[in-house]
Amino acid sequence: QAQVVESGGGLVQAGGSLNLSCSASQAIFKISAMGWYREAPGKQRELVAVCRTLGSTIYSESVKGRFIISRDNAKNTVYLQMNDLAPEDTAIYYCVADPNDLMDTEVWPLPYASWGQGTQVTVSS
Repeated sequence: QAQVVESGGGLVQAGGSLNLSCSASQAIFKISAMGWYREAPGKQRELVAVCRTLGSTIYSESVKGRFIISRDNAKNTVYLQMNDLAPEDTAIYYCVADPNDLMDTEVWPLPYASWGQGTQVTVSS
């Protein structure tokens, strides 16, 4: 049984918005920093945003001011609200639960992290 499950991807025109959701098991969610990565064709996986257990957030420069990450601890769910989308945002978006809170470090791979299967986001010009 998958422990981390994403939803909400799809096709949107440039300038539009999408909201991604990611649910995790309670046992994992309550101890984990939750984050979103993305992987575009031919590119390395890129950290997009992180939301720590107490709610502090980190964003990559490429999405700062356009994307908002939030978590609902009662629902064991993290969200990524993506606004003003551009074609360069096209990628597979992966949710991760990281109990060691290492996403904004050089550590890779993330030990003990749980990954979702990914959800496709396509932005047309």
